[in-house]
Amino acid sequence: MNRKIKNGIRYACVGAGAVLLTAGFYSFTEDRRNFEIIKGLDTFYSVFREINAYYVGDTDPEKLIKTSIDNMLKSLDPYTVFIPEEEKDEIEFMTTGEYGGIGSVISQVDSNTCIIRELYKDFPADIAGLRPGDRILSIDGEDMTGKTTSYISDKLRGAAGTELTVRLQREGEKKPLEKLITRRKIQINPVSYYGMLDNETGIIMLGNFTQNCSDEVKKAFLDLRDKHNAKKMILDLRENPGGLLDEALKIVNMFVARNSEILSTRGRIKQLDKTYKATQQPLDTLMPMTVLISRGSASASEIVAGSLQDLDRAVIIGERSFGKGLVQSTKSLAYNACLKMTTAKYYIPSGRCIQALDYSHRDENGAVGYVPDSLISEFKTKGGRTVYDGGGISPDIEVKPLQYGNITYALAAADLFFDYALKYSQTHATIAAADKYKINDAEYADFKSYVLSRNDFKYVSSTSEAFEKLKKTAQKEEYYDVAREQFEQMEELLKLNIDKDLNLFEDEIREFLAFEIAKIYYYREGSIIAGLGTDPDINQALATLGDAGQYKGLLDGTVPSHAGDKRKLYRK
Repeated sequence: MNRKIKNGIRYACVGAGAVLLTAGFYSFTEDRRNFEIIKGLDTFYSVFREINAYYVGDTDPEKLIKTSIDNMLKSLDPYTVFIPEEEKDEIEFMTTGEYGGIGSVISQVDSNTCIIRELYKDFPADIAGLRPGDRILSIDGEDMTGKTTSYISDKLRGAAGTELTVRLQREGEKKPLEKLITRRKIQINPVSYYGMLDNETGIIMLGNFTQNCSDEVKKAFLDLRDKHNAKKMILDLRENPGGLLDEALKIVNMFVARNSEILSTRGRIKQLDKTYKATQQPLDTLMPMTVLISRGSASASEIVAGSLQDLDRAVIIGERSFGKGLVQSTKSLAYNACLKMTTAKYYIPSGRCIQALDYSHRDENGAVGYVPDSLISEFKTKGGRTVYDGGGISPDIEVKPLQYGNITYALAAADLFFDYALKYSQTHATIAAADKYKINDAEYADFKSYVLSRNDFKYVSSTSEAFEKLKKTAQKEEYYDVAREQFEQMEELLKLNIDKDLNLFEDEIREFLAFEIAKIYYYREGSIIAGLGTDPDINQALATLGDAGQYKGLLDGTVPSHAGDKRKLYRK
């Protein structure tokens, strides 16, 4: 036999053996995995059966099962969750933004009392004449005293077209009021506000990616461009937690060329990996555009911001985004339950993965960490700009969030802005338009008096907190006794002085108070409008759009960007 042929046969046999060995190993691995699954399920069933048969106390089988499922899924990631039948309405509301009800926000002011906190304009509660601050006494004759907000909320909700009678107590009214309200389908517009900021610049604020939100964005964009002659656009995605992937794809499609790659997903099952492209004709691919993001911008928000950044279509402004790049798919289960399960990761056009936290690798305590700085990789945008992964979207221009005084946070936490706004509305029939309304000196003096009259209002200043840490360290290291007199003098100096802090942080307190009062008179939109002029992210976006050289340079890479500087991307 020819030597070359003999060698070929020998190599072929070796190769075939390797294939058979590999196939056998794969089969062994799968068999072992299947055995472990069957063994685990059998063990679980045995434990569950024994507990329900012999445990000394009463057991709730349904609760035991739910707890075991929840804890199992919690070990994977926060987004893989079991949804029983009774919770599916909440999931539907999160995806559609719709529910049957009266269109109001309620809050608990003490253990016995819930009030109307906010009304949605032109919805049943508003039309029926309810007002912020109204105490809810009863619903359809059932006493609501001592009931939780979730219980009262369930009572207010119901099928569209059904009626309910709400009994209320209003401040300044001697007798309770009764209101007959007809429920209707409540759909909160995901575009919380849109309008013109100046003669050329429009803004669209998108709060979440619910069903058909892209239609609302499209409607807002066309209105601003075609009716108000907008020549520049700001898309505000700050604190937008995300939502439906399809809606994010449609929004990106509005601003990029047809057939542009927007996103790809990659998971364990390679056959399910998918690449998404712009399939429709865009609305506008040339209008100068900025996108605002924050630490609370996640998932679908990051897809929109990241894709527009990678395609060099918009300048991104704000903070590094949340870093949620995991794809969830919903699987139907028995008894009308479902499983929302992470099945893949998102990758934007440059190839970057959005995901920041690595849930697949946990330490001995079960904690997960960020993608380490050493593994941050370089990618290129469509035009060749350098960008990096590491989780989340890094802005081209970073704007650090405003830091407020502890007293401002404390006033908000104690609800004193809201309480004073209610008090103010009882003696003021109208106020100036939301974009013109400011707190005047007399009103601020009245607010100060109101706060100072509240003996229950307490807080700790940032300086006092830092001093307490220093004091404890000094005591631990035995320096305190050496400088006891100086420490005591400093402690006396830092004693809480609300009046002083109300003056020191007056400007920011005035702003917060104006937002709350504007909301009473002009609904949520009024509060947004009242804050437009002092918003640092919006002011930066206006400045960037107003400087054609900087805007163009950021997109073509001739002007350095925050996102392209690796030294600035390390997480602190």
